[in-house]
Amino acid sequence: MSRPAADASESPPRDPEFDVDLFVIGGGSGGVRAARVAAGYGARVMLAEEYRLGGTCVIRGCVPKKLFVYASRFRSAFDEATAFGWHLPPSLVAAKDREIARLERLYCEGQERAGVEVVRSRAVLDDAHTVRLIEDGRRVRARTILIATGARPELPPFDGIELGITSDEVFDIKTFPKKLVIGGAGYIAMEFAGLFAALGSDVSVVCRGSNVLRGFDEDVRQAMAGSYTNRGIKLIFCDNICRLKRRAGATGGGHNTGRIDVTTEQGARLVADEVLLAFGRAPNTGSLGLDRAGVKTAADGAIIVDANSRTNIGNIYAVGDVSNQFNLTPVAIREGHAFADTVFGNNAWQVDYSNIPTAVFSSPEIGTVGLTELEARAQYGAVDIYKVRFRPLKAVVTGDCEASLLKVVVDSESDRILGIHIFAHEASEMIQMLAAAIGSGATMNDLMSVMAVHPTVGEELVAMRTPTVRYDRRDASAALVSSAAD
Repeated sequence: MSRPAADASESPPRDPEFDVDLFVIGGGSGGVRAARVAAGYGARVMLAEEYRLGGTCVIRGCVPKKLFVYASRFRSAFDEATAFGWHLPPSLVAAKDREIARLERLYCEGQERAGVEVVRSRAVLDDAHTVRLIEDGRRVRARTILIATGARPELPPFDGIELGITSDEVFDIKTFPKKLVIGGAGYIAMEFAGLFAALGSDVSVVCRGSNVLRGFDEDVRQAMAGSYTNRGIKLIFCDNICRLKRRAGATGGGHNTGRIDVTTEQGARLVADEVLLAFGRAPNTGSLGLDRAGVKTAADGAIIVDANSRTNIGNIYAVGDVSNQFNLTPVAIREGHAFADTVFGNNAWQVDYSNIPTAVFSSPEIGTVGLTELEARAQYGAVDIYKVRFRPLKAVVTGDCEASLLKVVVDSESDRILGIHIFAHEASEMIQMLAAAIGSGATMNDLMSVMAVHPTVGEELVAMRTPTVRYDRRDASAALVSSAAD
């Protein structure tokens, strides 16, 4: 991605026609970054957030999810600790709430220090330059408007859908579900399937497709499906939830008042204490007044933007999940920073969306960057695939049969690395550094020339000497190559 400049320029000229230079609708990662940077350039900035600062990632996404993932990995250690006399109270939810409150407080303090006026209210557009605050009806005239309202869980209509929960509510359930059914097979669904299974739930996943994690490399998808199946997670493919019904005899309202009967389109019947609906996310653009301002949206409701995050209305911009391009927190932050530098800092630059590293916080984790094998084979004449499966050293002691997977996709002609895909413990940490190598144009020879750190999982990457397989479209065939360990 392009690198933002560190130096601020002169403050933008004051315009008496407007109350503020920038009005930001939405206090998530992209919005707060844009507001803070723009204010640092001297802009008068107001930010409206109707819920809590921090957005999906901090409040109900990445941060609480990873805390729960940590907890799921500690389960066996907790069991052993209890046997040795240690008493560990069930304080995970409380600890999560404390951490979220701390992070939100830091966001608030950061905005205040930058001089951003934060308003706790829903905000909508009245026209291309006017924002109306719903709480008190006040209208604010803004020279520039940034929409950063993020996304929400997408819920297709079916009978009893109100009995399910989404990723927004899952962190606040009061009773641990002994039986959990998950609808969907994307990264959110698979992360929760893994962590709840590790915490002791009987987990079933209903997958609409023929495999999990659509869009990821095929070998990684197979590795995760096999791993989850071996751990007792039931994967139901080519099916979809079509009905939820509270089991007869349940009393009261809300969740955990009785088990839920789950029916699928293919006639499967499951029973659950909770049903997590993870069918994807949709841009938060409803009732924002986009039509009044003339802002164009796509069929899915996403705001259409150009490479500078600008909409079809010259003074209105959008960053983050609301544009439904690359729905990742670091992308939203980068877009917000690029917007503020370009519009208020006299330092125009654009976000580079190539080679964005991604992690799935499963157990083991997935780390991926660059092209998948199928994408590379479609774009390049000849592609080399380097691939190794192995058991980490720790498994020798624990008896764990979990196999790790490391895969490198290479352009045969230039030897340049096109993609790296890892299914292994700490894959997220490895892929962060490997993304820098790919972004710098590293070749497979560069990777193999690095001295190994032994014994580690990462050393397997630099020990790959021979392609596992080469795909050459010019020969319309794949030449298998036997790989030997060095």
